[in-house]
Amino acid sequence: MTYCANLETCLRHGEHSDIDERNLFSELKVMNDVCSKETRKPMEVLNYLKLMGDCLPNAWTAYRILLTIPVPVAFGERSFSKLKLIKSYLRSTMSQERLNGLAMLSIEKDMVPKLDYNSLITTFAAKNARRVMFK
Repeated sequence: MTYCANLETCLRHGEHSDIDERNLFSELKVMNDVCSKETRKPMEVLNYLKLMGDCLPNAWTAYRILLTIPVPVAFGERSFSKLKLIKSYLRSTMSQERLNGLAMLSIEKDMVPKLDYNSLITTFAAKNARRVMFK
């Protein structure tokens, strides 16, 4: 009930509010009983509310607002913390391209085992300018 009251306060403009705290609380209680265990993700609940039509207007408004709130930018923070680990004093002379590559490998470490190393080595060897082809 406290969270519903806080949401109503946040959505209040003068005397008008987009939701009513008591109605929202009762709608969420009904949804908790009616929704199955599978529809627990916010997008699934919003789709369920869309199918219900105008039966639960306060919950519909609350879920639409929930899904439009921007998420924190953890990816950028994670990138900078990884960059701090990679770019040490010993590696301060490396090129920007190599630093970017190492940072991407470190950040996307769950994708690294899926890489095909043979094709990467072949591509690198073909692009190496120092290599001289003898016939």
